[in-house]
Amino acid sequence: MKKFVSSVLAASMALSLAACGSSAASSAASSDAAASTGSTTASADFTPIKIGGIGPVTGGAAIYGQAVKNAEELAVKEINEAAGYTVFDFKFEDDEHDAEKSVNAYNSLKDWGMQVLAGPTTTTPSLAVAAETANDNLFMMTPSASAEAVIQTGDNVFQICFTDPNQGVASADYIAENALGTKVGIIYDSSDAYSTGIHDKFKAEAAAKGLEVVADEAFTADNKSDLSTQLTKCQTAGADLVFLPIYYQEASQILISANSSGYTPKFFGCDGMDGILTIKGFDTSLAEGLMLLTPFAADAADEKTQAFVTAYKEAYGDTPNQFAADAYDVVYAIYDAVKAGNLNGDMSASDLCEALKTQITGMTFDGLTGEGMTWDASGAVSKAPKAVVIKDGAYAAM
Repeated sequence: MKKFVSSVLAASMALSLAACGSSAASSAASSDAAASTGSTTASADFTPIKIGGIGPVTGGAAIYGQAVKNAEELAVKEINEAAGYTVFDFKFEDDEHDAEKSVNAYNSLKDWGMQVLAGPTTTTPSLAVAAETANDNLFMMTPSASAEAVIQTGDNVFQICFTDPNQGVASADYIAENALGTKVGIIYDSSDAYSTGIHDKFKAEAAAKGLEVVADEAFTADNKSDLSTQLTKCQTAGADLVFLPIYYQEASQILISANSSGYTPKFFGCDGMDGILTIKGFDTSLAEGLMLLTPFAADAADEKTQAFVTAYKEAYGDTPNQFAADAYDVVYAIYDAVKAGNLNGDMSASDLCEALKTQITGMTFDGLTGEGMTWDASGAVSKAPKAVVIKDGAYAAM
């Protein structure tokens, strides 16, 4: 199912867990090393499947791409070691959060022999690459490109992250059902597909839930150096909660402006907010009380989460964020489908794609970012989000 039922959301988010810190390293532009690392044993009756990854490991969005790269490498290494032979070969390419460079990365991976794509990481590059994969009938599952348009490109394209509309609906439902605010201001990026997609559904759902939107303020990628005007309009309108369906870099500016002006509403964001505690030079005390939706909690007590967090820290010296968790789930979901369908790397990419589509839409997957995940034929995932709040400089349960 593509949309959440609000009553189910409220119940599930009431049980939400604490979220994680962020992974920030941005190192090599690409990785040529196959992630059959940890297993050098070949299987006589299995040909390794070549999985490619794409994302920004340099540039302003590197916090997302590096986390995805790390987690995918880790998952492949674990799978190969557990199997005792090389199930997956893996290669990751940097796209610098640029559509043209992402297509170039895709073509480079195709030249390498890629059969399945775990990526790209961000929405605009994913839209460009999804069109290429549709033409090639190559299976693609993105960990974090959340625009609906990504999966509308072709029936070979899947998401493991929430779609933007679902985040908008879930946010409005949670705010209304937990009485977090009565007058709502919105600040969003009208030039960004991610932000606009969440904004539009949030506004419609807010009206349905009886929330009064008293200010609806936009900015663009070319006009975001000073967002104090948008914030002042929310303050003047009397907004006691400001919804921020934007990325953490712009959100930090808004929190700084709010502190300067003495404006103290509640702030509520979505998964693009993850990373705000890692901004160099940012006073994280200004984020105290900030709420956001996230699919992952690094300090959750379950064995699966803690095993992942421990392994990730040991390998990369950092705490995994939700982008890492989603990417880790992508590789394991593909692995479950490969096992269930007895699939093999001696198949063509197109044949693998057809088989994976059948397996993915017919299975239930328990991962780090959701239990009982399912996918419909559109490629959208069904899973429950969690809500967290920043408390004492860390994520905590709502």
